[in-house]
This record gives sequence, structure tokens and C-alpha cells, in this order.
Amino acid sequence: MRGSARTAAAAVCLVLGFGLLGGAAAGVWLAGDSGERPAADYAETRSLWREIPVDTLFPRTLRGRGAGPGRADRRWTRVAVAPDADCRDAFDPPLAGILAPAGCERLLRATYTDETGSGVTTVGLLFTESGEKDMRALRERFDEENLELRADLMPRPYAARGTAAARFGDAQRASWTVRPLIDAPVVVYTVSGFADGRTVGDPQPAPEAVLEDQTTAPAQAGLGHDARGIADRIERGLRRIVAQETGQDR
Repeated sequence: MRGSARTAAAAVCLVLGFGLLGGAAAGVWLAGDSGERPAADYAETRSLWREIPVDTLFPRTLRGRGAGPGRADRRWTRVAVAPDADCRDAFDPPLAGILAPAGCERLLRATYTDETGSGVTTVGLLFTESGEKDMRALRERFDEENLELRADLMPRPYAARGTAAARFGDAQRASWTVRPLIDAPVVVYTVSGFADGRTVGDPQPAPEAVLEDQTTAPAQAGLGHDARGIADRIERGLRRIVAQETGQDR
């Protein structure tokens, strides 16, 4: 019995270890329903943005162990933080229309650059006005209709003068991800592109750009990995904040 217990425990630790190390590469435990437990109080979670320091929501530095192409390590540095705002003009009309039923309590955004300064990524936290039922419906729609893969549903970037993201406009968007959460009234999204202002004729969603043997510009530059890796880490941090602030970790 002791041997069996030790074997089972080792297996669990192995699985958890791969989940933590490979979360950015696979995004399974971060985005999968099995890892999502609705917040005890959606209303309390919805208002957290008012009290949490920006450096907690959007750390100055993010580290991605094994999060790059070929499981290379990545490191991203925050270069800009947008003032908290409503969602007016924050999304292209098709995406705005899909997100509209969820409502917009507040939108928080930050932009990061990779270590080379050649890639930039905007990450957003859309705090919605919806309850668990509506957030689950939104998530199910994204899953069932593969909305995350539609290029007309790319989020817009946040550029800031005097930073590596100064030339990061709509035409520079290369890869992206959009994730409605179920365990919190939040939509997490990222969009990445080139910092030098080059346009991308064929943007590719992050779930495709991170696959092996991809030859597209976003894939070759690791922009899909950046979009997914940063989304993973910001989402993970948000869950930790929610657990602490709502007492779920007690």
C-alpha cells in the first residue's frame, strides 16, 4: 500500500510539474474548464481592479520558462500601461459586437516587449458586467464557433509614444488570443506584432502559430508564443489575486 501510495503521489507530482512548466506551451490548466472554479463572489471579483496595484496585475517583468519556440525560455518587459478605460473603440466592430452582451465594467491594458526588442504584445483584462451563466455562455460560444481563430476578431493593440511599442498599430497585428473566463467575470486577451512597424499580411492565431513546423512570419518570429505565454501568465496572476482577495485560498 505504501509503495502504491508513493507511486500515485509521484505521478500526481509529475502531472502537476508538467502543468506548471508547460502551462505556457499548452495552456491547458490555465484555460481548461477542469481548472476553473467560479469565484465565490463575482461582484467582488469584478471590482478588484480598483484596489490592485498595476505592478501586481501587470508585473514589470514576466518570465516564461520553456514558453518560446522549441521550448526556449522567454522574458518580457512591460513598456507601457494604458489608463483604465471603458471599451469604447477598444476593439474592432466584429469583436466588440461579440463581447457587447457581456458588458464592460472596465478595461485594463499593458504592453510588453521581448528581450530582443523586436516583438511587442498588448495584454488586456476586460472586466465584464456578466454573471457566471453569461460568462459560461460566452466561453462556450468561443469554443463551439472557434472564434479565437478568426482574424476579424483580433484585439487592438495599445501603443505608447517613446516606447518599443510606439509603432504597434492595427496593421502590425500578427498573432493573438482571446479567452473568456468562467471562474471570473473577465476576458483575457493578447495581441502581438513587430516593433519595427512592419505590416503582417497574414496574421495567425496563437493556437496555430505555436504549432511545430509552422513557416508563417508570426510563427517564425515567436509572436504566437509571446501572445500565448503572456496571456497565460497574466491569467495565472489574476487567478491568484482572486483567490487571495476572495478568501478562496484559505
